[in-house]
Amino acid sequence: MPAPPARTVRVWCRTGEDPSLQAPCAVVTQSGGSFLRHSTSRTVGGHSERKASLASAALALALLAAAPSAASPAAEHWIESWHAAPARPRPPGPGVPEGYASPVLDDQTIVQDMRLSAGGRRVRVRLTNEFGDRPLRIGAAKIALATPWMPTPPGASRSLTFSGETSVVIPLGATLLSDPVELSAGDLANVRISLYLPEPTRVCTCHAVGLQMATISPRGDYTASSFTPVAGTENRAFISGVQVETGARLPVIVAFGDSVTDGDGSGSSRNGRWTDRLAERLQGAGGGAVANGGISGNQLLRDAANPPAGDAGLKRFDRDVLGVAGVTHVIILEGANDIGLGGAAPPSAEALIAAYQQLIARGHAHGVKVIGATLTPFGGSPYFRPETEAVRQRVNAWIRSGHAFDGVIDFEAVLRDPAAPQKLRTDLQTGDGLHPNPAGYRAMGDAIELGLFR
Repeated sequence: MPAPPARTVRVWCRTGEDPSLQAPCAVVTQSGGSFLRHSTSRTVGGHSERKASLASAALALALLAAAPSAASPAAEHWIESWHAAPARPRPPGPGVPEGYASPVLDDQTIVQDMRLSAGGRRVRVRLTNEFGDRPLRIGAAKIALATPWMPTPPGASRSLTFSGETSVVIPLGATLLSDPVELSAGDLANVRISLYLPEPTRVCTCHAVGLQMATISPRGDYTASSFTPVAGTENRAFISGVQVETGARLPVIVAFGDSVTDGDGSGSSRNGRWTDRLAERLQGAGGGAVANGGISGNQLLRDAANPPAGDAGLKRFDRDVLGVAGVTHVIILEGANDIGLGGAAPPSAEALIAAYQQLIARGHAHGVKVIGATLTPFGGSPYFRPETEAVRQRVNAWIRSGHAFDGVIDFEAVLRDPAAPQKLRTDLQTGDGLHPNPAGYRAMGDAIELGLFR
């Protein structure tokens, strides 16, 4: 790398009693990492200017040291552009639809597509073995820009490396970031990641409701070639994040919640979650990234009995919010499962409010703005009873008027039926009384005030 050019500051000093009379008395030059001072002082009126020049030269040295060099590389700024919160796997068995059980791979390649929320000039991928039962060997990995359901264009794939190596072992319970890859991706670009797993994976660290079909190859490394799939899965397998390097600092918004944030009911391979709609709107209003931290079935106060529904929100907040690269805001939409699955004695509104206060304090301690979202209606679902509805109403009243959050999104008002406010609008729900349909998710995404993130 060529040496940066030398930079020079000329120091001027008084030449007499009149402060308007000045002449050059020192020159300070920065060359590489060294500073050279050349004195040009002389005696005027019987007094040496050398002492006077010392302070000025010292100031010039400080200015040169603080000034950025034109040859210095720009600081890297990485943000999370796509996120899937991992959880324990769902084993195959009765009642588990085909493609929804966590995959078990052995000498096979799995190919997964995901849509970025924000683009960047370089990308890197976070792989995860947090819930495995042994170290996970990645034999090869590639990333490409590709159109969903279309073949990867020839020459489009880039190898993912880890400290320069094309294969890596992820320790049990760990995550690994790949090296940066030169891949200029636009906003809302689709990326395709291929992982070759040469050894039996047994236990997959997965995100169960991926809502995007991944394809699984016959035996062999197909990261650089096409194949006829032998199986598919909608799990997000062994990948928990994609980060991009940006030239500007953008808002990075984590959506933290349960199945309504995960997008259950929005359709497969449609990018129809309310978080997807929010990302689309941000790109038309100055930019920003959205990281989806929803897990279907997740609860705020306790670990889910169903393993893929994940650890309690209070437990996973640090990983899925504070650990997200560049996070600036979090939207919290969680608590409905605590109320609806609480049995004969659901948690009190006070218990849920105390949990929100904990998350607000933890977010603020890291400089993150915390936005509360009201719990959506669940009338007509198994969750609804007079006592559960009373808890939901008290929680929502506190979210709206408690002045604890940095902002509020009133999703209840967007989705409730005016004629029966305890229920979702018929035209905006799937029919189960719990989940919005594609139109409902779009309405949620359209209702968010973008000024919350500026």
